[in-house]
Amino acid sequence: MVEKKIGDKTIRLVKGDITDMEVEAFVYDITEDAKLSSGYGGAITVRGGPEIQKELDAIGSCPQGTAITTSGGNLKAARIVYINGPKFHEPQTEEKLRRAVKVALDKAEEEGLKQLAFPPVGTGLYQVPLELCARVLLETVSKHLQGASKLQEVIFVALDTREYLPLQTSLQQGA
Repeated sequence: MVEKKIGDKTIRLVKGDITDMEVEAFVYDITEDAKLSSGYGGAITVRGGPEIQKELDAIGSCPQGTAITTSGGNLKAARIVYINGPKFHEPQTEEKLRRAVKVALDKAEEEGLKQLAFPPVGTGLYQVPLELCARVLLETVSKHLQGASKLQEVIFVALDTREYLPLQTSLQQGA
């Protein structure tokens, strides 16, 4: 585990499955139609139950640049914060990623959360480079925590060594 202190707040890096984490809330990168799909979406459906997709259906959509939330259903996490990040080598990938991370942090603040976990956003199916994601996550979260944030802890959750190493390097180098 790697940690970085920002005043009295903490950024931590752990290896694990974000859908099985005991956290107040975690972030999930969803498509605009707010449908849970395969991968983590499938794990959310199986572990969390069908009520999560029902909540998403009632909300309707998650346009890029916005964040929405649902309960965590039967998950260990109480809430899920959904963002719609960059897709497949779009123009302005870094800007869209930075905005997605920021809106997730803002939504966490709006909901009074003290703890939020992030996966490497968009680095799987959507092919956002891991090094870019690690840098943007650290820069955006660090800047946010330097302000008047209610968040006390932000956790970066890497599923495997491939995801872990760029996040570890970014944290250790301070981005």
